[in-house]
Amino acid sequence: MKLKLNVNGKSREVDVDADTPLLYALRDELGLKGPRFGCGLGQCGACTVNIDGVAVRSCVHPAASAAGHKVVTLEGLGSSAKPNLLQKAFIDEQAAQCGYCLNGMIMQATALLRKNPNPTEDQIKAELANNLCRCGTHTRIVKAIQRAAKEMA
Repeated sequence: MKLKLNVNGKSREVDVDADTPLLYALRDELGLKGPRFGCGLGQCGACTVNIDGVAVRSCVHPAASAAGHKVVTLEGLGSSAKPNLLQKAFIDEQAAQCGYCLNGMIMQATALLRKNPNPTEDQIKAELANNLCRCGTHTRIVKAIQRAAKEMA
């Protein structure tokens, strides 16, 4: 089935089954590497994307249900040459160790900052509670989000 998706501000067409997870449409059909496969159950957060500004686990979200909505991946926020403020804050705070969780952390934080531009530390922790990081850089991740919030204000 051909689906039209709005991904990172561009109209894109993918040829997938209606129940194909959005993650596979983004990675396999469109070649985007920001959202990552982690658990396949929507529990770890590595696959998180924003749909209409809301953080969504793309590994359990059918591609067909994203049609007609604005999908933003990590690539849609900025690039390595020109990162957005949140991405830059993650770099400045050295929030990554292995980096596998960063897509989910940044996309979840993007949704948080959209709805709450000045979150408390506890609000940040609550928002990221279901995003797993095996390296344990949570303290730096929280600091990066706080830094970005200050810079965006």
